[in-house]
Amino acid sequence: MSGFKLEGVLPAIVTPFDKHEEFNEEAFRTLIDWLIEQGITGIVPCGTTGEFSLMTQPERAKVIEACVDQVNGRIPVIAGTGDTATKLVINATKHALDVGADAAIIVNPYYMKPKGGKGIYDHYINIASAVDIPMIIYNIPVATNQYIPWQVVEDLVDELDTVKGMKDSSGDLKYFMTILEKVGEKIDVVIGWDEVVLPALAAGAKGMILASANVIAPNWLNIYHKMKKGKYEEARTAQKKLQKLTRHMVATGALGPKLCLNYLGHNVGMTRRPIILGDTVSWELQEEFRVELEKLGMLKKKPIEFKLPEKPVTTRFNRVDITPEVIKQFKLRTGEALVDPNSNEVAHIDLLIGVIDGPVGNAYANALARPSKGREALQVILEPNLAVKPPTIMVPTVPVKGMRDASLVYGPAQEAVAKAIVQCVTDGILPETDELVMIANVFVHPSASRRKRVYINNYKAMRHAIRKAVEGRPSFDELKKNKDNARHPLRESQ
Repeated sequence: MSGFKLEGVLPAIVTPFDKHEEFNEEAFRTLIDWLIEQGITGIVPCGTTGEFSLMTQPERAKVIEACVDQVNGRIPVIAGTGDTATKLVINATKHALDVGADAAIIVNPYYMKPKGGKGIYDHYINIASAVDIPMIIYNIPVATNQYIPWQVVEDLVDELDTVKGMKDSSGDLKYFMTILEKVGEKIDVVIGWDEVVLPALAAGAKGMILASANVIAPNWLNIYHKMKKGKYEEARTAQKKLQKLTRHMVATGALGPKLCLNYLGHNVGMTRRPIILGDTVSWELQEEFRVELEKLGMLKKKPIEFKLPEKPVTTRFNRVDITPEVIKQFKLRTGEALVDPNSNEVAHIDLLIGVIDGPVGNAYANALARPSKGREALQVILEPNLAVKPPTIMVPTVPVKGMRDASLVYGPAQEAVAKAIVQCVTDGILPETDELVMIANVFVHPSASRRKRVYINNYKAMRHAIRKAVEGRPSFDELKKNKDNARHPLRESQ
């Protein structure tokens, strides 16, 4: 026990489930091997990202057993044995010790929880008295609605030889700094909030236990080693590239990492209900994960052929299984996207793409020739006298009633639509051609006021709408699969 160290990069590994929400052991073992090949320094099964709170104790025991067996001593296994009752934790921790886990990470009680530090202190003291295993204290107030007081941590470290480390997932650097001040020289303190890894390492954290390490472990290892070597500027640059992805990961629990792993070809399934796609992760946020993986070069580009009337266009397009190798039938394609629905700067885009001599081309010409009052179509331009390709017009969904509305719709929203088109062409998602035309129906809320947010949301919405239209998504199979939790559910389909 005395030689146990908590350091480096440790994924809080997801628990793969099949379509019946049952443990997929084969996928789990495959994922473990892949992560070890990435260079991780330890692994944490049945943590928060492992959905331990959605599993029974026998299920968790099976996951921990499979993890210990598959790891086979190659790296430390820190088993998540937390639960709502001290007795349940003792039973789970004894099992983890019996099957060969190197340590146990134990969250403070939740739901029926102590009122203060005395109950939390008693919880850990009783576990340590019953089980002789290295113990990691786990603070995650976003899930427990309660901090572990730093005074309790300090007392436990001073009184228990079995407390070897602490994971702090508060994201609160003031609290984290206090923990380092009080016990950082006595135990290994690691960060569990992905967005603040860099400052945590700079302050003295020994490593990290992260949800995103399921997906981007090599990136975290790079940052970890750069910080140890004093290459702070390089580490800072590296974390900035991850910041958007990690922000989404933190906000989406286990579902975000699972979506990303599925994109990368790991069959880990979805989260157990009640955590569902379309709620915890919106359809547009799902696409944001995909875009961020592409930026990091984790989704490989493959040749994609756009079959256009005059001649086929071949490009290199970041694609996963949902993207066909040949994209054809451009007579009429539709795409729709909604971004930031709970703010006044909400963006909603309905998009039509079609060949210039088809129905979309006719509608395009009519909209310019016979504009509707208050909903005048505007040719989308990147800069004066430079229209985007494919040629595009945008039409306000809500009538423009004054100069203020016109300023937002034809200002930042138009600019965003133009930039999204250019970016999609650059990324190989959209062919640069005059043979296609596009019509974007753009919604800007009448009470919107933040121009920058209007721009950002419409940029995202247009990019998602283009991608969906080009790929023909969602397909009928996707709609049927997600009919119970879709934005527009097909509840009557059989």
